[in-house]
Amino acid sequence: MFTIAERDHVRARVIALARADARVTAGALTGSSALGAEDVWSDVDVAFGIMDGVTPEAVLHDWTVALDQEFTIIDHFDLHARSSIYRVFLLPSGLEVDIGVTPGRDFGARGPQFQALFGPTQTLEADAPPNAHDLMGLGWHHVLHARSSIERGKFWQAEYWISAIRNYTLALACLRLGENAHHGRGTDRLPADVTAPLAATLVCAITAPELRRALAAATTCLLREMMASAPALGARCAPLLQEFGAPPPTP
Repeated sequence: MFTIAERDHVRARVIALARADARVTAGALTGSSALGAEDVWSDVDVAFGIMDGVTPEAVLHDWTVALDQEFTIIDHFDLHARSSIYRVFLLPSGLEVDIGVTPGRDFGARGPQFQALFGPTQTLEADAPPNAHDLMGLGWHHVLHARSSIERGKFWQAEYWISAIRNYTLALACLRLGENAHHGRGTDRLPADVTAPLAATLVCAITAPELRRALAAATTCLLREMMASAPALGARCAPLLQEFGAPPPTP
């Protein structure tokens, strides 16, 4: 397990590497450190703007070589979002290091988890939250597919669908109550009357009876959230959801 001292040292080295690179136009802290909300489990989150005419991949390649020589990287992978690339590193101590690189013309805050360190930043539109209607559509879609998976004897696939129904229901609740709906970030701030019923959606055994029970609970919770967020759509979907996934929810 990494220490706070190690994390601080690695972050300082990454920032120093970026400051010394003429291809870098700006830098920022991201994630929990930008909010002053780090704890012992927080990883390293930093982002940098890259000058025009330089490919972010080239910068990441050079930094990966340098960081591997100093810290012995176990593995890394890339995530792409708009014009940004986020390279996620795993160090031997279990420390995760997330480095984002973005063309300088697109570098700036899209949410509160951004604290500029040096260089110019752009004024950008904030990231949009997930679309509630899309989440509801995915929810009813997954109810149908969870049921068909159970009937076909595809029990692990059914568990996959049921877990996703729960996650979409939580995201819908976050949207409705003004919490962060991305990646479960706001779920632990939801009230107990929203989250407590969802405990019954956890699958405890990969058997048909248990999957039917969990699907019924997940469908009931999804329908309850749909009725709270979009009553007309919830009412239209209710008969089919109750047929495929659950009995009518208790008023």
